[in-house]
Amino acid sequence: MAEIRAIMFDLDDTLHDDTYAFTSAAEEVAAEIAAEHGIDALALKQAYVAQAEGFWQRLTAAELKTKLSLWRANLWGEALRSVGLDDARLAQASAAKYNVYRKKYFALFPGALDLLRRLKGAGMKLALLTNGVSETHREKIALLQIAEYFDAVFLADEVGMVKPDPLLFAHACTRLGASPRHSCMVGDRYERDISGALAAGLYTIWINVRGEALPAGAAPPHVTVANIGEVASHLLGAKAHPGEIA
Repeated sequence: MAEIRAIMFDLDDTLHDDTYAFTSAAEEVAAEIAAEHGIDALALKQAYVAQAEGFWQRLTAAELKTKLSLWRANLWGEALRSVGLDDARLAQASAAKYNVYRKKYFALFPGALDLLRRLKGAGMKLALLTNGVSETHREKIALLQIAEYFDAVFLADEVGMVKPDPLLFAHACTRLGASPRHSCMVGDRYERDISGALAAGLYTIWINVRGEALPAGAAPPHVTVANIGEVASHLLGAKAHPGEIA
């Protein structure tokens, strides 16, 4: 039986509803463009969402050298071309508006703040471990008002690694002063958050917010929950998980 001493959290769609924020912002931008150019707003929104989701799924350490603002302009450019608008200036303006609009939708999931407070009060070492970049995520963390709860924040471009690289999880454990067997990763993406943490030897809690099936042949997480509110019962016991990470 091992005692959990350090807990790493993903940010987007784990502690806050990033899907709602970015799709809502995309919808606003698409509606403005549709009103001005007479295109299908829903088609444009869906095209941008598909472009953005594909970008984050494919993200590699090599791409961290390019500013996210440039990537977003490229993503809007691809989405615009899909509805017949090939306009680089419009793509750049759309990316800028999108970046502004999404901020007003930032909000923690119910129960997230209470969980952080309780874990911190219990003496746990806490960290954020996200594939987000400093260009946007430092501000996001500030707007969500959660920085005070974390002993360390690991952003992809600042550490030069992206999940699911096991070395990133090992690096975070070292910074927190806890071995992998005494550490836990909590996240919503199996391929990014859970598989890498398992490979590094951490205890894992998968918040399966989308009701996804476990990938064929994949090692299961130690715990699967439906939302952040269900995490506390698996972490707020002094010692837990007999036989799983001993």
